[in-house]
Amino acid sequence: MNAWESSAVNRLVQVLLLLVSISVLTGCSLLEVKLESGVEPLPKEQINMRMFSREYSYNFYTEVESSADLIANDTDDVAIKSNTLMWKIYSEQSLQRAIFQASPIAAMIDTWVFTEQMNHYFTTGAGREVFGDHQHIAIEASQRLSARFAKTAKGFNVSNFKQHQKFVEQYVAKNPISDLTFSRTSAFNDWLEFSNISEFEAITTFGSMPEVMSDMSDRMAMTTQQMPKILGWKAELYALHSDVNAADVEKALTDISQTTVKFQALMEQTPELMTQLAADMRTELSPLIEQLSQVTDDKLMQLSKERASLALIITHEREALVQMIADERVAAVQDLDALSHKTVELVFQQITETIKSVIVYFILFLITVFFAPLGLGVWLGKRMATNKNNSVVNN
Repeated sequence: MNAWESSAVNRLVQVLLLLVSISVLTGCSLLEVKLESGVEPLPKEQINMRMFSREYSYNFYTEVESSADLIANDTDDVAIKSNTLMWKIYSEQSLQRAIFQASPIAAMIDTWVFTEQMNHYFTTGAGREVFGDHQHIAIEASQRLSARFAKTAKGFNVSNFKQHQKFVEQYVAKNPISDLTFSRTSAFNDWLEFSNISEFEAITTFGSMPEVMSDMSDRMAMTTQQMPKILGWKAELYALHSDVNAADVEKALTDISQTTVKFQALMEQTPELMTQLAADMRTELSPLIEQLSQVTDDKLMQLSKERASLALIITHEREALVQMIADERVAAVQDLDALSHKTVELVFQQITETIKSVIVYFILFLITVFFAPLGLGVWLGKRMATNKNNSVVNN
């Protein structure tokens, strides 16, 4: 086993050690490690978006590579050959950055925008003459990719398709690609602003653990597949602009192929290595698991005692609160009785004063009504008798 294989095996052993440790810990009766993301699974529509974006990427690679090779094989111009290599390298790298975003919606919107940017670049933009007489091949390829993506995207959300298409057209017009390096920024934030969606509401979940692991698997598979090709194209591009001959380039490509074969052979041996590592780790980790189980028992027992103490404290506090409320209620009743007694006294006092005033006024009324006329009649009778007597005397 050479140094590269030894280093790869050591890294694989470290990864498997971590995985076996996690799997053994999950078997402990006192521990339950849930390998879940803690969030809800992705909606079905977003899963379909992710699947479509990944499937579209393979169509994109095939279309770009076949079109670029067709141009390169039909010309002796070094500049055009160089442009075909740059088209394959940078377009595929840009597409990977677009589709490998965490949110399926972000990936789909950004992939759509990039496809339209490339179409605009070759059709009427800065790259409308980069392939000379063979420009129509690049234009036709980019138009086919654009039409295929738009047709499938329309099936996901027909009601909002025209709105999304309007955004893509406006964004591409404002942010054109300027050269074959396809330098650009993600259009997702601009799409959120265009759609009046908050950044905090745009992504609500990254999916369950199986969905996240599937996403990582797709990324690894695509990277493993595309990386050797991109390295080969970069080597060819370097050879076109340097003194390196074709033999050196061929040797570099052969080394890359051999390295890939060795890596595949190592991956084929992984089940046997994993079985042996699992047996060794089971033996070595048993004392550690037992100690961890004992420590966990102690901690749980201590937690139970603290929980009982807390329950007792809460019970005492509750009893004290009930007693305090009862005392306050008795005091309030006493205050209410005293207030009621005082109120009754004041009411009766006022009633007594009122009755006395009524009696006085009633007596005055009787005197005025009965005795005043009687006294006036007596006085008038006496007055008339006196006048009569005086008249008799004078006669």
